[in-house]
Amino acid sequence: MTSTDSVVSPEQPEDADEESGPPVAKSSRAGRNLPAAIGVGVTLGGIILATLLTVHQAFVGIVAAAVAAGSFELAGALKHGGIRVALPPVLAGGQAMVWLSWPFDRDGLVAAFGLTVLACLLWRLRGGAEGYLRDIGGSVFTAAYVPLFASFAAMLAVPDDGAGRVLCFMIVVVVADTGGYVSGVLLGKHPMAPKISPKKTWEGFTGSLLAGMLAGWLSVTLLLEGHWWQGVLFGVAIGLTATLGDLMVSLVKRDLGVKDMGSLLPGHGGLMDRLDSLLPSAVVSWLLLGLFIPG
Repeated sequence: MTSTDSVVSPEQPEDADEESGPPVAKSSRAGRNLPAAIGVGVTLGGIILATLLTVHQAFVGIVAAAVAAGSFELAGALKHGGIRVALPPVLAGGQAMVWLSWPFDRDGLVAAFGLTVLACLLWRLRGGAEGYLRDIGGSVFTAAYVPLFASFAAMLAVPDDGAGRVLCFMIVVVVADTGGYVSGVLLGKHPMAPKISPKKTWEGFTGSLLAGMLAGWLSVTLLLEGHWWQGVLFGVAIGLTATLGDLMVSLVKRDLGVKDMGSLLPGHGGLMDRLDSLLPSAVVSWLLLGLFIPG
């Protein structure tokens, strides 16, 4: 599980203010098929862990694959809202961002992002003036939220201690999410943002922050030999960005009128529904770990 979708109140079903769709068999209180979600999560986690423990730079390839799938999925969801993403330049530019950020760090990432935006502007010219700004906005949003943010996760893996940096990032996001899920289900009473995501509760958010603080303290001190206070601050920051990322994607889905971004992962919905908290957290992880523990 990698998304703060699970900061829930047990009394409030998913999308309680929307019309119900067809019944979903054996879903959890969070609205997902929990056994399938756990199975997919464990499988993906095992692949990432094996990569980090062998050739940790190969994690960049996993990021590149996730970027391609996530960009395609987000473009499909935006199409429901009448937004035509310039998909070829976004897909090509996304791969350029990820792979150029590996040897050239921020310089390669910024250059690739700038060229991607320019390519989107040119690609959309052939569609005429109607909806031009709308489509360019969707294209730039897709390029920024998926490959640009994901490239910071790829850059985490490059230093000699890159495996530890990526593990700190992944562990804190997952533990914060799990803490939010448990506290939300058991204690959730007060909605956090009912107009955006009725499931989110302040109790779940508090549990997410506390779990993130604990995970940050342990992971940063044990894996990167950082100070305890650095780990605690790291956990708080990731708990905040993970929750905000999830709320932002929930707002996007409501605006587009879709329940899930896609159906790629059994029990999880779309891949973007799992990346929503990871993507902004990757940016903050790269910034804070670079500040606390220079490579």
